[in-house]
Amino acid sequence: VSIRITGLTGATLEHAPSVCHECLWWQSRVGGREPDKRRWIEKAESEFGAWGTIYRDDDGRTLGSMQYGPVGLFPRAAELPAGPPSDDAVIVTCAYLVDRSSPWVLQSLFLAAIGEAKDRGAAALEAFSYRYPEGESDYERFLVHRTVFPHDFLVDFGFRTVRTSGPVELARLELGGL
Repeated sequence: VSIRITGLTGATLEHAPSVCHECLWWQSRVGGREPDKRRWIEKAESEFGAWGTIYRDDDGRTLGSMQYGPVGLFPRAAELPAGPPSDDAVIVTCAYLVDRSSPWVLQSLFLAAIGEAKDRGAAALEAFSYRYPEGESDYERFLVHRTVFPHDFLVDFGFRTVRTSGPVELARLELGGL
């Protein structure tokens, strides 16, 4: 079975998990007006291009998706504990795994995001992480919809902690030396 990773755009959004079709959590502010998804997509694509990836198998089944882009496209990131992210970074905002028994999908999505951010000239890739207690189950650490990633998972990619707020951290992977 070969795998296909394609860009997440307005044209490919229909192939993303259905929870992603209307979600605007990252694109809005707490207590603010929710933006129009189509307008946000147009802005994201004109400023950045594809704003994430979709991971599909040979049969066209979606295995997962990830959303990322310039920090300015995701105002909620500035409001999270340990934020705000850096202006020179691409921020990974969320990943949705269709089957939680395939954590390698998340690894592949992160590798694609790292490559994409590097190709676009970003200084770094950032994401929010959480320090889970030792022995926490994979179910808890890799729920189907995740916007804050396990700290040790990001460390394995070379991310370093920028700032902490309790168990939440902002993690950064410098792309200059990659």
